[in-house]
Amino acid sequence: MRDIQNQADHRQIAIDKVGVCDLQYPIVVLDRENQSQSTIARLSMSVSLPHEFKGTHMSRFIEVLNAHRGEVTMRTLPRILAELKERLAAESAHIEAAFPYFLEKIAPVSGAVGLMDYQCRFVGEANGTKSDFILSVSVPVTSLCPCSKAISDYGAHNQRGEITIQVRSRATDAGGPALIWIEELIAVAEASASAPVYALLKREDERHVTMQAYDNPVFVEDIVRNVAATLQADERLTWFHVRALNQESIHNHGAFAEIEWARPSAV
Repeated sequence: MRDIQNQADHRQIAIDKVGVCDLQYPIVVLDRENQSQSTIARLSMSVSLPHEFKGTHMSRFIEVLNAHRGEVTMRTLPRILAELKERLAAESAHIEAAFPYFLEKIAPVSGAVGLMDYQCRFVGEANGTKSDFILSVSVPVTSLCPCSKAISDYGAHNQRGEITIQVRSRATDAGGPALIWIEELIAVAEASASAPVYALLKREDERHVTMQAYDNPVFVEDIVRNVAATLQADERLTWFHVRALNQESIHNHGAFAEIEWARPSAV
């Protein structure tokens, strides 16, 4: 059969990225407690296309993914990207996988157990001889306003917030990025806010969490600085971006703060 995609294109315009997106696919990711976890990802996979080719072969993206049986982790992404480049004769390849990650969360007093979901993302790219991997985790938290606590006769307003942490880690001797557990970033985010968010709380737990937040008021500025200070001390990391967003409870707007940082030796 004729291969239309391999026909010549005479417009002399290369394409930066071409591929498939919004692909729902079952994947397996690393789980610190249970070794692996099955989840459903929304995937985007693309390659560069030289100016001389009319199109790329979309089916080959799925073939490469199928060959890895859905394992999308720090240790497999470099191989997947290399295979995409080879199968599609491309100079660069790019993958994004967004997925929910589930953890059992134990209530602080009653010990009640519930499943919490955290929205995560892997971004991998191979360009020439260079490769890149970014892990992103979004963590819901509680924050209590220091100003409200200071000026009120009783109580203080608090709000649900979300902390999103993106990290790059050092290359290992094996060539891939140093392993950063999703659970580690969740712990950093929750420790940086006024209190964690839980899936299941009994009355005694609600009392504990409410008082924990009251005793630990933080602005969004405090939150991102708390996260940044912890991440800067982690020698595995070469770069991070952290964003804190509060859905304000007494204002008709949100409040946010962001910090991006790169280790000087890695710049």
